[in-house]
Amino acid sequence: MRGKVVAVNTSAAKGTKKSPAEQVTLRVGVGVEGDAHAGHHHRQVSLLAIESIEQVRKLGLSVEPGDFAENITTQGLSLAELPLGTRLTVGSAVLSITQIGKVCYERCAIYHQVGDCVMPREGVFAEVLRDGVVSGGAPVIAWPHFRVLVITLSDRCFRGEQVDTSGKLLAGELALLGAVVTSELLPDDFTLLLDLLVTACDANRADLILTTGGTGLSLRDVTPEATRASIEREAPGIAEAMRMQSLAVTPHAMLSRAVAGTRKQTLIVNLPGSAKGAMECLQVFLPALPHALEVLSGVTLDCGRG
Repeated sequence: MRGKVVAVNTSAAKGTKKSPAEQVTLRVGVGVEGDAHAGHHHRQVSLLAIESIEQVRKLGLSVEPGDFAENITTQGLSLAELPLGTRLTVGSAVLSITQIGKVCYERCAIYHQVGDCVMPREGVFAEVLRDGVVSGGAPVIAWPHFRVLVITLSDRCFRGEQVDTSGKLLAGELALLGAVVTSELLPDDFTLLLDLLVTACDANRADLILTTGGTGLSLRDVTPEATRASIEREAPGIAEAMRMQSLAVTPHAMLSRAVAGTRKQTLIVNLPGSAKGAMECLQVFLPALPHALEVLSGVTLDCGRG
């Protein structure tokens, strides 16, 4: 599920409306830096959908983002319907929803004017899991529950001569987004990789399989060949987008032979073997990943959605 930030809001004192800001900084263990509600508790950041505010406007009240004391006003997400624990990427920050609605012991001015207030029902609260700077227009992604298998292909790592840093970084990033992650380490072996890909997909072990390593020109680099032999349909746009983005960083990106595709209901994506390259390429297709997972699982076929 994908939306965007309409406004970010802060206040210097509790119990007052918040005023729009150009940007806010979210800090782990704090919340919105400089906001009156910042602190070491589970309600570090408050969010409310602009759609909820528009419902109040229909009652004849002139209200704007921040008037309900929310830090972040979103659009396109049904925030109150998200399960507790849902991970949100908001710009570069990562949040975890800790509370839906709240009990208002003291009625606010809006309640007294219209006899109702949406924040106790439709506002959500979250804690910050990764720092980030957020401004209006930033994308917001609500991550579904999904399972990931990370496969590292490296002869040297398999022999214990080198530490697998790329696989560990990928696993950590996806776990931060709420995924259940398992990892495998293989040598650069066509048959071993093909067997693992086919078995994992056919047994429905993972919604997403990421491989790291074995995508270059070396004779031992067989990851693309094993992947092509395993997939039923190719998804060329993913690999094309990763190469295009990587070319802005290094001309070596044009040597990548990475492929992506699907088998059964699992998406398989080849990533580079370097930790830096793997993480950079992961960020390229992450914004499209939730929708891809929904389509593969049969949840939605609305490919025209923004």
